[in-house]
Amino acid sequence: MAKFRDSELDAASVLDAAPEQAVPAAARGELDETAAQDRSIGDIIRELRNLSAEQVESVLAYQREKSVRFGEAAVALKLVTTDDVLYALSQQFHYPYAPEENRKDCPELVALNQPFSTQAEAFRALRSQVIMRVWAEHAPRKALAVISADHGDGKTFFAANLAVSLAQLGGGRTLLVDANLRSPRQHEVFGLDNHSGLSGILSGRSDKDVIQPVPGVPGLFVLCSGTTPPNPLELVERPAFGLLMRELASKFDHVVVDTPAAGSGADASVISARCGAAIVLARKHQSRVAALQDLMASMDGTAVRLAGVVVNEF
Repeated sequence: MAKFRDSELDAASVLDAAPEQAVPAAARGELDETAAQDRSIGDIIRELRNLSAEQVESVLAYQREKSVRFGEAAVALKLVTTDDVLYALSQQFHYPYAPEENRKDCPELVALNQPFSTQAEAFRALRSQVIMRVWAEHAPRKALAVISADHGDGKTFFAANLAVSLAQLGGGRTLLVDANLRSPRQHEVFGLDNHSGLSGILSGRSDKDVIQPVPGVPGLFVLCSGTTPPNPLELVERPAFGLLMRELASKFDHVVVDTPAAGSGADASVISARCGAAIVLARKHQSRVAALQDLMASMDGTAVRLAGVVVNEF
């Protein structure tokens, strides 16, 4: 499901972009994430669901009788849900997992909302392939542009979830850049402020302090597009954009860049050249081979490392 070959249009990883139905979760309060990492699952679940001493004792008794884990016993006694146990495990193992109340705000982030789903596993498989193809070499470090021929291919969805899955590795810093200066959406996906961003940096009106951390996902940052400019292609063609990409690639472990559709102009090709690496996204039964060939031909003669082609099914 998660295989793709260099420069072959028929080689793909098929992703179902329609979010799966989330497992219902009980309302939960804020949990001390740092403390949770060094505590037992039982302690985390007890605090999460505010279990009484009598309820905890009944769970322990069931656990001893059936020789099962604490979480399994609590679920069997209907004191917690399976989703509560998964959330507790994610806290203990340093794995970002969105509480139910946050999922409604960012429904497209399947890698964060349903990290144990088939979709999330597909992104993890793609993550491994991309790391080996793009970031295995230490110098010079590259940013990865996500490009496609047409609107509606799922670039924003793909770039956002790939960035989340990279951040879930832990121990590093991942930056998602919204370089779609024509119809940006990453700020909507993550629920972030888009007052200032990339367009402001490139026009000299903003500094790089507009990069925003993503709440609940340690190590993940987003540089939103900022105000939509009247001259998007000219901004990314300026030397300042290439210098910025090189600087960001040197300061972050992984940089993923969302782009406009190639049908909107030459932005995608220019951005790819400035990033140094690109992955092509196509939509099953929708993307035209001729349009994809034109997109890839536009990168001929450049130093772009083509990581592969992914087919998105939705």
